[in-house]
Amino acid sequence: MAIVTLIAAGCLDDRLIDRALGSLREIDPKAAFAAWIDEGDAVDLKVSGDLKAIRWALDGMEGVDVFVQPEENRFKRLLVADMDSTIVGQECIDELADFAGLKREIAEITERAMQGKLDFKSALRERVAMLSGLDEESIQRCVKERVIPNPGAATLIRTMRVGGAYCMLVTGGFVSFADPIAKLLGFNSIRANRLLFDGGLLSGSVEDPIVDAQSKVEVLVEMRSELGLSPDQVLAVGDGANDRLMVEEAGLGVAYHAKPALAEVADARLDHHGLDALLWAQGIRRRDWVVG
Repeated sequence: MAIVTLIAAGCLDDRLIDRALGSLREIDPKAAFAAWIDEGDAVDLKVSGDLKAIRWALDGMEGVDVFVQPEENRFKRLLVADMDSTIVGQECIDELADFAGLKREIAEITERAMQGKLDFKSALRERVAMLSGLDEESIQRCVKERVIPNPGAATLIRTMRVGGAYCMLVTGGFVSFADPIAKLLGFNSIRANRLLFDGGLLSGSVEDPIVDAQSKVEVLVEMRSELGLSPDQVLAVGDGANDRLMVEEAGLGVAYHAKPALAEVADARLDHHGLDALLWAQGIRRRDWVVG
């Protein structure tokens, strides 16, 4: 038996529920309403059948984010999250490039890399080299003035932590950004790239080994093993091609306002709501959220 969660905050009504059930009953005639999570915001339906077929049946419900998963281990014990354009609303290297007057040039490379059109490691080294000579103060100002958590990020992390989950920020970005963001939001730990300095100025290099797509999935598997968890107890969320492997490895892999390269392989897409909607996906009522 699978749980289908429909999320349409403030807009979820009988019409949408009936439409979903009509589609689901083509797969399972016994598909049925299960329970409201929060009335008008999020609801659970029950259905039997292949999970991919169920997802396809509900694809294209306007304004609704849909999650399809087994009933077991619905609350995840490990969250692995990307940082740039996922936990925060910016690509940090693009914002930092603005302090060097190179935002347009570097942002173009970033976009191609996130679409999966460039080798990530080469693209990262190229962009970091362009920032050679930028001072540490610029990084500190960038973090303070430009980097803003996405809606619901703090609530997601704090609520999962209270529930006993381990939350890890894993990014192809930089420790200089990931560390303050993780402390602000309450992550247990981070894995990120480290910029190299020469006398207080960026040297134009990044420390090896570089955290890339393969590193991200290896971190997920390593932490899952360390915590003694099964794959279906893991939630991973990201937005770009560099998150593809970890999202595919997770029991529930989510594409957050994502590039097509990630959206096409994820278990669910979060296109219409903030990150706190992932709490509804895990069956957690709003009254139990630890609001950040």
